[in-house]
Amino acid sequence: MIFSREKTIKLAMENSNNNDYLILQFVDKKVLDAFNVLTSEDISMSLEDVAYTIAEVFYQGNAKAFVSDFVKEDNREAESKLIQSFHRNLKLLAEKTWVEAADISEKDRVLYEIDRLCEKLEQYDYVGCYKSFVNVMFEVVYLMFGSQAKKEDFAEYTLRIDPEFGIFWRYLQGLPKDGGASAEKSRISILLGMYFLSNY
Repeated sequence: MIFSREKTIKLAMENSNNNDYLILQFVDKKVLDAFNVLTSEDISMSLEDVAYTIAEVFYQGNAKAFVSDFVKEDNREAESKLIQSFHRNLKLLAEKTWVEAADISEKDRVLYEIDRLCEKLEQYDYVGCYKSFVNVMFEVVYLMFGSQAKKEDFAEYTLRIDPEFGIFWRYLQGLPKDGGASAEKSRISILLGMYFLSNY
């Protein structure tokens, strides 16, 4: 199999803090602080500042639009467009991956999970979708990178071959697996993840 879901997701999350020294070569400490505020009970930054800081790294030049559409107000039209773009791009990423013949059924399962996740997202139930979102994100990464994603130096590898994706990987590793710190932080966490992958 390409990956053992529970074990590799747990390992990736455990390794997130070990790679902070490296990621600071690519981003300012304020970005890591924003990651930490978003994924904990920490309130040392406003949610608006957190969202702006992360969105600026994920899609430079359009962070103000992200905050305006998704933090200051709930723009359902913008959310719907984001979900559609995310769905389309994520499926393309998964479909383009090459897998061994024995793993084709695993790839098909992940594509099915992407469709199911996006159906739930269209109901704007971000708390209810949170765990599925995190799991699907990890599964797509493992499809994309295969056994390389299981290696201890994967975070370093991603930063060296594609710094933008490496930063996203660090973000993903830091997300709590079983639920966000609050309903609003769960929502913003998912929207930021979709935002990155819609433009990747």
